[in-house]
Amino acid sequence: MTALRNFLAFIFIVLAGYTVIVGANHGWDLFAVFFGDMALMGWAGQFNLDFMFMLALSALWVSWRHEFSGAGMLLGVLAFFGGASFLSVYLFIVAGQVNGNAKELLLGKARA
Repeated sequence: MTALRNFLAFIFIVLAGYTVIVGANHGWDLFAVFFGDMALMGWAGQFNLDFMFMLALSALWVSWRHEFSGAGMLLGVLAFFGGASFLSVYLFIVAGQVNGNAKELLLGKARA
């Protein structure tokens, strides 16, 4: 789990730094660019659509892992809109809580 947690910390740090630079250079209106690229029906839009479905799967998994409780649904929304920034922090915390139990990490405490 240490290697995983190190990788998750790396993802968060690199993504946060990259996001700050892009936001400073291009503004913070991500949604207009994101959906605008999809409306153009080009490869950037195809990538964004694919990525949005990955975000939806991430949100569904996080919500399911928490048995669709209120907290689980809120975490699912955060997973959808937060992307890898959210998921890297979420998994970093949960990986620390499960003491190396990969089954519990993936399935949640109740299912493990």
